[in-house]
Amino acid sequence: MRSIGEMARDSGLGVSALRFYDRAGVLVPARVDPVSGYRWYAPGQLEEARVLARLRRAGMPLADIRLVLAGWSGPDTDLVRGLLGAHLRRLEHGLTEARGEFSALEALLDRRENPMTASPRTGTVRLSLSASALAGALDAVRFAVGKDPELPMLGGVLFDVDGDALHVVATDRYRMAVARVGGGGHGGPREQVLVPAPLVDAMRALLGDDGAADFAVEGDRMTLEAGERRVSGERLAHDFPDYRRLVRLPSGRRTVVDVAGFREALKVGPVRVAEAGEPGRAARDVSVLATADDGSVVVCGDGDEDGNSVGVDRGFLLDALAAAGRDRLVLEFGAAPTTPLAIRRVDDAGTFSLLMPVRLDD
Repeated sequence: MRSIGEMARDSGLGVSALRFYDRAGVLVPARVDPVSGYRWYAPGQLEEARVLARLRRAGMPLADIRLVLAGWSGPDTDLVRGLLGAHLRRLEHGLTEARGEFSALEALLDRRENPMTASPRTGTVRLSLSASALAGALDAVRFAVGKDPELPMLGGVLFDVDGDALHVVATDRYRMAVARVGGGGHGGPREQVLVPAPLVDAMRALLGDDGAADFAVEGDRMTLEAGERRVSGERLAHDFPDYRRLVRLPSGRRTVVDVAGFREALKVGPVRVAEAGEPGRAARDVSVLATADDGSVVVCGDGDEDGNSVGVDRGFLLDALAAAGRDRLVLEFGAAPTTPLAIRRVDDAGTFSLLMPVRLDD
């Protein structure tokens, strides 16, 4: 007999996945301890678990997986082969349709772009800021900068200068952070500059706790001066996504948390393992959050969640709490578990971060 941990290690299915498939009646353990509820699996179930892991990676629907496993050990393989073939045809058909839609989108993009008449950027920006305020804003967003080489437009921090205010924004698709800094001296039209991550780090190292910082853009070159120190570099030649559309969320349930206590609850609380959803991504520890009747936030154990619970990457959430730099923060849960979780400062509406939720149905 294998314990659930041993079965997870040998089959390629996570412990949370094995529990899910037990509850769904797809792979039921041979024995469950009546006192502790601990699951034990018979030796012959290892092959079924490995088959299940393959079907899961191939994206087969749960109803079909159930039938495949029911017929796997039988002498007649026609049903299993038929289900495998039908799913493969669905995938091929879906891929063909996706290629057609992507080709149409590429054609639309081609018509919008006209590289023959492209001209260098000539916008000029000059903005005076508090050095400590800019340092705090960069600290609040730096953790969300993307690292995917195939998405270089996410590999920096957007400096969005609007009048005499500066918004700094970063996202890696799974999380987004926004901070606002008041300034002076610009007063011109809106200008957006994408600053590469190494230059952002050089800027941050330049900033002290007091004094002013002068940010300037001339064409493709940016300069930050603080006191007698100066750093400059080239802007990224990419357009950043319209973050203003991404931060428009429906109002949800808001609760104030004590950051120190909440961080400790996350670190010692239960987690589930979410397998990598795409190449190059590692498995993630997921914390499941819910709001109690008294308004507090609870880290749910297995089976404790309800329809309003939200799963989030624990590491991402800990990063966001640290970057916010406050003892108390507001957590805002959306109206549905698919809505991003917002982490907001109590005293600063312009600085916040959003975390994409992790699906709990798997």
